Amino acid sequence: MRVAFIHNEKKIETGAHQINDLISLKLKSRGVEVVNVYPKFQLIDPPAKLRGVGNILFFYSLLEQRDEILKCDLIQGTTYTPLTFLAFPIPVVTHFGSTTYGFLRKTPRSWQLEKKFLDIFREMKNAGVIRELDLQTRKPLKDIADIEAYTAQKADVAIATSEAVKDDLLKNGVPREHIKVIHNAIEDYWFKGRVKKMEDNPDIVFLGRLGNGVFDFELKGLDRLIAAADEFKRQHFPVIGITQNKKLEPWLKLRCPNMKPMFNLEKPAIKRFLSRKRGSVLYVSSRYEGFSLSLVEGMSQGLVPVSYRVGVAPEIIKHGVNGFLVDNHKQAVECMGRILNDRHLRTSLSRQAMLTAKAFTTDRLADLLIDLYGTILSNPRVTKLPRAPQKKLVTRVIN
Repeated sequence: MRVAFIHNEKKIETGAHQINDLISLKLKSRGVEVVNVYPKFQLIDPPAKLRGVGNILFFYSLLEQRDEILKCDLIQGTTYTPLTFLAFPIPVVTHFGSTTYGFLRKTPRSWQLEKKFLDIFREMKNAGVIRELDLQTRKPLKDIADIEAYTAQKADVAIATSEAVKDDLLKNGVPREHIKVIHNAIEDYWFKGRVKKMEDNPDIVFLGRLGNGVFDFELKGLDRLIAAADEFKRQHFPVIGITQNKKLEPWLKLRCPNMKPMFNLEKPAIKRFLSRKRGSVLYVSSRYEGFSLSLVEGMSQGLVPVSYRVGVAPEIIKHGVNGFLVDNHKQAVECMGRILNDRHLRTSLSRQAMLTAKAFTTDRLADLLIDLYGTILSNPRVTKLPRAPQKKLVTRVIN
């Protein structure tokens, strides 16, 4: 079996990039020949409102590598990245760790926020951490959401990493029979090493990508994190985040003295830190997640999740057994207080969280993908050709 894996040229060790690399390595270890391909040329240098189109056209530069890619048995890419090859007689699998449609639907505009959260964003704007309270335009994201939906509709299989992502795809007209739910996995090293003892003085921990601007911060619930730090002023609050915003860290240290920003750490350093925090709270403050790798990573180290109903959280968290699911700030504060103040409960929740995380191994993910590839190749879709003409699609988007 020979699989062409489409990657973005950016080598970011999180999210889709991390999962793509993880899958490629694991498939190779199982004897699957993986051809990793990267687009090389940015076809346009677009203004802000056309950046979504620019990202889409970027992957058309893969046509330069067409001959090599079409020698493979099938193509897999993330969301819209295999768009270029929908017109060719080769099976296409598109992998959705999240959807741009979900980002747009779940991330509010500033005027829709509760006052305490809006006030926090106003503080950030006044301090120069963010430039505006809302994106000047959501058009690039809307363009990408449209192309993601089109690609999922036309691909042979759209992999959804959670029931939440499956729901996003269904709402965008993707046939139910073309969607396969396959949960993501975390790297093997998260399960290695001796289990540490319970933390005597538990913290409240945030783990994950924060992003750089107002939309990312709203999406990831930075305002919710700060509001929680305000509620627990005597509690240590490590924030292990990924951001390129240079102004965020010094501002957070001044704004929330109990917070400890730890930005852009290498993965081994994150694992070492979390392994010493067994029994601490893992606060998942996001307004949207497709899967939430950080949730499973934290649980694997015995942190106890308090999570909004995002990504895979409703599928794996049993309320009061291995963590807590919450719907608002008041519930989040109450659940965090219960964990911090009850060692017996904390111990039980931590143990169950670790057991839950053990289901998300790379071996399981590889087995499911290989089975899926075999099914696709043994049952080729008779509707594979003809495809919708690509020229018409690009013209529509540019207009």
